[in-house]
Amino acid sequence: MIKRFAILIISAMLGLSVVALVSGCTTETYVPEGKTPQVNTPTIGEEGVLRVGVDANNSPFAGIPTDSSNNEVIGLNVDIAAAIADEMGLKVRIIDIGDQPDAALAEGKVDIVLGVDKTDPAITCWRSEAYIQSGVALFAISADAGVPKREATPTIGAQSSSMSAWEVNKQFGEEALKSSPDLKQAFVSLSSGAVNYVAADAVKGTYAAFRSDPRVEVNIVALMLRPGGYSVGVVDSNTELKQLVSDTLVKLTSNGVINLIETKWVGKVIDLSSTPFTEAASAADAAEQEKALAEEAKTEEEPKPEEDEGN
Repeated sequence: MIKRFAILIISAMLGLSVVALVSGCTTETYVPEGKTPQVNTPTIGEEGVLRVGVDANNSPFAGIPTDSSNNEVIGLNVDIAAAIADEMGLKVRIIDIGDQPDAALAEGKVDIVLGVDKTDPAITCWRSEAYIQSGVALFAISADAGVPKREATPTIGAQSSSMSAWEVNKQFGEEALKSSPDLKQAFVSLSSGAVNYVAADAVKGTYAAFRSDPRVEVNIVALMLRPGGYSVGVVDSNTELKQLVSDTLVKLTSNGVINLIETKWVGKVIDLSSTPFTEAASAADAAEQEKALAEEAKTEEEPKPEEDEGN
């Protein structure tokens, strides 16, 4: 089993045709060798094929290289989709659904969606446990840079009009924000000392620094929001597929395949479990926990209906 996954990862690294983007027509798909499908129609829409939705304009998760001659989509989510399908004994077909996971699932265009924000309240489909951790993070050159405080007037780079830029403005003030047209430029500013920190999604920021030329060595030193991650989305009523997705992700995590894919694309495995919060994020997290405890206590205090007495 592990050998087959290793072959899959090596194939992706060598640029072999593992998956294909569906855009009006079907192209070549990856065919797993010697496995019995673990799921059939109508649990999935097409016999022997796992149709996976991704946003093909969302690097490093999925994208089409500018020099691509056949619209082949590549990325972290594409490799994970191939690994999931392989574990299920299915072919995989990658379908660009943009940023509309709920609509694509509801309309039956895809069986599952990858890259679904675990904490986004606007998304209504069932979501698996996160297969990649993420959150709005602060990056610094030194691992000992510490968590910045507003009164210290740090300068923080961020991509223009991003959620990260909005959080910098909110937590540190407009004067702290130094906007850049893209994350690569923000990390160039960090490397040159023009800014003290860069705010970005933990995965996208790590990828941008890793792919910079020359590469910028950075460290995540703080979180600006409670961390979440990226999950697999499935129609909530599809109980069988939900369970199979959950079981498959457990296997791919335990045997190290997801870590291999993450390292391939962003240079390391992102672990936010011990990353400290900024002051504003810490206060917000404490308020959320207090609210959750209050709701739990209220539920426990509610009177339970009396059971009917039988004769």
